[in-house]
Amino acid sequence: MNAMSALLEWPVEASDAIGLALWSADEIAAATGGTASGVFEVSGCATDSREVQPGDLFIALKGAESDGHRFLEGAFARGAAAALVERAVPWPHVLVESTTQALVDLGHAARARVDAMDAVVIGVTGSAGKTGVKEALFAALDRGSRGRAHRSVKSYNNHVGVPLSLARMPARSRFGVFEMGMNHAGELAALTRLVRPHIAIVTTIAPAHIGHFSGEEAIAHAKAEIFEGLEAGGIAIIPADNPHFALLREAAARHAGHVVCFGRGAQADARLLDAVPAPGGGTLVTAAFSGPLGPRKLCYTIAQPGAHWVDNSLAVMAAVAAAGGDLGAAGLALSEMEGLAGRGARHVIPAPGGDGSGKALLIDESYNANPASMRATIASLGQVPARRRIAVLGAMKELGEASDGYHAELAEPLIAAGVERIILVGPEMAALAKALGKSAGPALAARIELDHAESAAEAAECLAADAPQGGDAILVKGSNSVGLATLVRALTAKAKTGVAKTAGEN
Repeated sequence: MNAMSALLEWPVEASDAIGLALWSADEIAAATGGTASGVFEVSGCATDSREVQPGDLFIALKGAESDGHRFLEGAFARGAAAALVERAVPWPHVLVESTTQALVDLGHAARARVDAMDAVVIGVTGSAGKTGVKEALFAALDRGSRGRAHRSVKSYNNHVGVPLSLARMPARSRFGVFEMGMNHAGELAALTRLVRPHIAIVTTIAPAHIGHFSGEEAIAHAKAEIFEGLEAGGIAIIPADNPHFALLREAAARHAGHVVCFGRGAQADARLLDAVPAPGGGTLVTAAFSGPLGPRKLCYTIAQPGAHWVDNSLAVMAAVAAAGGDLGAAGLALSEMEGLAGRGARHVIPAPGGDGSGKALLIDESYNANPASMRATIASLGQVPARRRIAVLGAMKELGEASDGYHAELAEPLIAAGVERIILVGPEMAALAKALGKSAGPALAARIELDHAESAAEAAECLAADAPQGGDAILVKGSNSVGLATLVRALTAKAKTGVAKTAGEN
């Protein structure tokens, strides 16, 4: 066969008719009802001028305290190809009445056009683990589809982040994975109707943001709103071992074609059979799939440590199976997935003294914290072989009147994990400091060195007074507003210059 014959017989796909650019001027105008200033194409979208990349569409949102139109010059200086604006500007643009509504309209249009590709769209929510599950799902599906998967980046999970993430989805996408969050009832209902998922996942229900709700049951009802946007015949994936399983199952059944559950109990459709430490780190998981997912058995390795990641992996693999994805590729992706910045990333940092190794392990969980995730990561710290375990724990926010109780209850897992040095940050941590004094007893109290700092800067001073030594393992975790990410950056500064390597490197 000569070259011309091979070219003529090349298989034709529906995606061949789709342009390579993310959006053209005409497409943006049609989606938003706006007027384009001319002919142009964009390769990305951004609402923050500081994040604009060459070729992006800068969406000049107007808020109560800021106006994106003030940053147009900076956006174009960074390489923006065009802007979405509410007034005419001397750069390529699409003029609309409201840029906020136009962003939503663009999200709707992006979601509608991937229907032509029979793309599978997945929505993820939950009180903990949703960002990790979203990233793991993306890695699994992207590997299996050879780069045809899309997901929301960072924690873009609110009324701005979700439509922006949709607007960024290429028309050729085979899979889309979107994180959806909420602080109040009704928020998820609006987001899920925008995403219109074929598969909706609830990772877990726990007292995150409980200060805005009457209790965990109210949180469960709010998280169950994700099922309201399911496409006809869609699949709901819920945690079988959660106390609110029955509530979630009932809510899901009203909207889903199938309800699939994951967990460790006999009723789980994606059920854990065994989990043992893997030789190279992480966990070797054996799971059985039944119902709409099976019957089949899977054995795979997850690189991320901790029992909570074993549970998360069951949700991920259930979603991959439900989406018709490649389970073999998904297993490889999970075995190679590194921790996320602020959500489990592990770093080896220089540390003198101690066991003489010259290095200590830093576990970065500085982005978020709630009672469930705190317990899970403290338990993971307890499983790390270490000369000394150190925990720098920031306050958990938005816990309402029950805040003192939730903080105090962390004393038990800290003692069980064998943590010897604890630095607590924020006034809310006073309850835990008091509980540790009572719970540890004289014998244990002698082994626990405790400091209570008012700020991240003060916590850094406390840690510097007794710096990490060789063989130590340090967990840094707290709500993002506490600012412990600055402490992590300071500790990893030397590692970035090559003095130490990321955990797992040779």
